[in-house]
Amino acid sequence: MKLSDGFDARRLRPKGQRNWRFRIAATFAALLAMCGVLLTMAGIASLLGQVPGLGELNSNRAGAAAVLAIGLVVLYIGVWLWRRCRRRARQSLGLNMSPHLMKKHD
Repeated sequence: MKLSDGFDARRLRPKGQRNWRFRIAATFAALLAMCGVLLTMAGIASLLGQVPGLGELNSNRAGAAAVLAIGLVVLYIGVWLWRRCRRRARQSLGLNMSPHLMKKHD
């Protein structure tokens, strides 16, 4: 296989400017998920009759159920956002090859 004079294998990989935007968003999403876990645990503890963790907010059953539901929603949003940020941050690690060089699939 003959290599041409102008071939440089380093051009196939992206330059690699790390995108801090995805890292900050992933950190925020992890904090959001952690708050969701804490709210869920407070709601479960209040429903089981333990000492209320949020004072008057979850001293009754309806308030405890609301704290539990809000905690589960916040946890779901945090995990979804964290997974999306991780996927987008790793997406740019592919090769920068021209489409006409790829293998043709019929």
